[in-house]
Amino acid sequence: MAQTKQQIQAHLAAAGLIQPRHRFGQNFMIDQNLVRLIADTASITPQDTIIEVGPGTGTLTEELLQRAGRVIAVEIDRDLSTHLREAFADRANFRLIEGDALDGKHAVNAELRDAILVPPPEGEEPERLRHVKLVANLPYNIASPLVIELLLVGVSQLVFTVQKEVADRLKGKADSDDYGPLTVMVQLLSRVEVLRTLPPGAFWPSPKIDSALVRLTRADRLCDRARPFGRFVQRVFSFRRKTLRKAVDMAGFDVPFDELGFDPSLRAEAFTPEQLLTMFDRRRQPTPDA
Repeated sequence: MAQTKQQIQAHLAAAGLIQPRHRFGQNFMIDQNLVRLIADTASITPQDTIIEVGPGTGTLTEELLQRAGRVIAVEIDRDLSTHLREAFADRANFRLIEGDALDGKHAVNAELRDAILVPPPEGEEPERLRHVKLVANLPYNIASPLVIELLLVGVSQLVFTVQKEVADRLKGKADSDDYGPLTVMVQLLSRVEVLRTLPPGAFWPSPKIDSALVRLTRADRLCDRARPFGRFVQRVFSFRRKTLRKAVDMAGFDVPFDELGFDPSLRAEAFTPEQLLTMFDRRRQPTPDA
């Protein structure tokens, strides 16, 4: 059951906190229906390992522990980490990692990575994290890089709440204001579903904008090209005011536009993720670190 605003305030006070910490992007769920909806959307089974980033006072954590075989919670707030350890000390399927879920901008926290990349029993074929899912009310300040990194690690499904503007970027279409490098990478690594818009009142403190419930189901079309392709897209889109031909040239690549039938007088955002991947695959002179 979701904690009420008063219960969350009591937990914060017990942890020595007066109010949520803005620097950690803390907005706690206070809608019981939303807590159940998030867990239902992930179709959690006892075979699943669930990653929860930003568990806060544990309102979603309790629901996850009732359904999953294992819950790995990652909490950066030391005071809330102490609360979570005490609250779930008797739950054998609970593990807490204290720290940032990301190691810099382009890597998953090493302890988290080791926890989810558990080798298969001897003699069994490895399954690429088939039963590992992210289920979380994501802190707003890390959502975009985190979903990319977890998809690259190989997590099979991500179900999370996030600002609606980020959800719009995940689902964006070419040649729209929402379209950018995040859109391109996520859509080539997963199937994107924006399931529901959530009002500010579902959280405390209430954010100033709507949120959304998102489900990403891994469908990797990049494989070992993912990181170099990501650098290609970031560089080209960093010159998004330029024509595609100029942007690609300034980014240090040589793409045979005539052979591909692409109009280089358009801007990069006019091209679909699949078309950008074709450009990357057909580039003549990749830069040394690409």
